[in-house]
Amino acid sequence: MPLPITSPAGDSVRSLHLSDFDLRFDRYRLIQPKADLLMARSLAKYDQLAPVIYCQLEGSLVLIDGFKRLRASRTLKGITSLQARLLEVDEHAAKAAIFNLNLVTSKPNELEESWIIYALVHDDGLPQTEVAQMLGRHKSWVNRRLALIERLTEEAREALRLGLLTPTQAHHLTQLQRCNQNAAMQSATEHALTSRELSETVKLLQSASTQEQTQFVLEKPREAIRQSQDNYVHQWDPRLSTAGNRAAKRLGFLLDTAAKMNHWLRLTGRSELQACDRPILLPSFVKLQNEASILIEATTDFIKELQQP
Repeated sequence: MPLPITSPAGDSVRSLHLSDFDLRFDRYRLIQPKADLLMARSLAKYDQLAPVIYCQLEGSLVLIDGFKRLRASRTLKGITSLQARLLEVDEHAAKAAIFNLNLVTSKPNELEESWIIYALVHDDGLPQTEVAQMLGRHKSWVNRRLALIERLTEEAREALRLGLLTPTQAHHLTQLQRCNQNAAMQSATEHALTSRELSETVKLLQSASTQEQTQFVLEKPREAIRQSQDNYVHQWDPRLSTAGNRAAKRLGFLLDTAAKMNHWLRLTGRSELQACDRPILLPSFVKLQNEASILIEATTDFIKELQQP
C-alpha cells in the first residue's frame, strides 16, 4: 500500500498528469542512468514519497525539482500522474530554487550548480554579484563554478546533459584546452574508458610534447597508460643525437611533473592542505614561482634559437 504524502498546512499540492509538466529546466540537471534506475525501483516498491516541485511561468507548469521521479515514472506501467507542490516564484528565483532544493534533497553536484549559474549569468544576463546573493554564496565561488562549465565545449556539455558523459569524466575534460576536449571525449567513448582511465589519459595528453605523442595517447589510451604507470621512462629516439636524447628525457620528465603539479594546484591543492602546512610550504612555492619565471624566460629565448634556419 503506497505511503501517504504529507505536506505542511497551506501547501498547494495537487495531482498532475505526467504530460502536464513543462521541462524547460531539465537541461540544468544531469541525466545519470544508474540513478534513474534506482529511482524507478523505489517508485515501483514504495510509490511516490514526496511531491515534485513546480512553478507557473507564462501559463505553463514548469518542473523545478523531481526530474528523476518524472523520468522514472514514465518507464513504469500504471503511473500516469505525480503529486506536485506549487512554488510561487519567477524564472530567476526558480533557477535559484533548483540549486537550493538540490542542497536539501541530495548531495550537490558541482557541474549542476555550475550549469544553473551559467544560465543565470549568460541566459538571464544577471551580474555575478546578484547571482551570488541569490544563492547565498560569495562572488568568488560563483566565478569558480561559472569557469568550470565555461571550460567545456558545447559537445561536451550536451553529452554531459544527456548522460553520455559522467560528471567525473566531465571534470577530467575541463583540465584540457577546449580544442582537445572533443578528441579526448571521442577516444573515451570508442575505447569505453572508465573515469579513472580518462583521468590518466588527460594527464598524458597534457604532458605530450609532440603531435605524435598526442595521437598515440588518443588512438591507444590504455597502452599509453600502461607505459606511464610508474615513473616517466624516456624511449631512445634514433633521430636525435646523444645530447638531444638527454634533453628530450629531461623535457619529458619536466612536462610530466609540471602537468601533475598544475592539476594539483588547480583542482585539489587548496582543499587538501591543512592550516599547519601553509607556512612550511610557502617558501618552496615562492621558490617554484621564481624558478618557473626564470625557466619561462630561458625557454622563450631558446625557442627563438630553435626556430631560426
